[in-house]
Amino acid sequence: QVQLVESGGGLVRAGGSLRLSCAASGSISRIIAMAWYRQTPGNQRELVASIPTGGNANYADSVKGRFTISRDFAKNAVYLQMNSLKPEDTAVYYCNLVGQTTSVPRVYWGQGTQVTVSS
Repeated sequence: QVQLVESGGGLVRAGGSLRLSCAASGSISRIIAMAWYRQTPGNQRELVASIPTGGNANYADSVKGRFTISRDFAKNAVYLQMNSLKPEDTAVYYCNLVGQTTSVPRVYWGQGTQVTVSS
């Protein structure tokens, strides 16, 4: 069983910064990619940033230049540094992992962490 535990959400003023963390635990034989998604009420979950193992990071256009995704391979962790935050960044942020515990890749989700940006 793979578990993702997120931390770092909270309330911040526009222009401020937050850093989200997500650590994976369990019997993971291979991590294919890790990512952050976000969701607001009534809307679909959207990709914020992703970073595949051995590949380059990808970002949603709305966060390019402001957010940075990074990984700690030794800790099976992923981070999202969010700078110059805007009220429209307010959402529940979810950690995502695509990996293998057996032969079949699966997708895993964290429980979500609330980020609220006040104007």
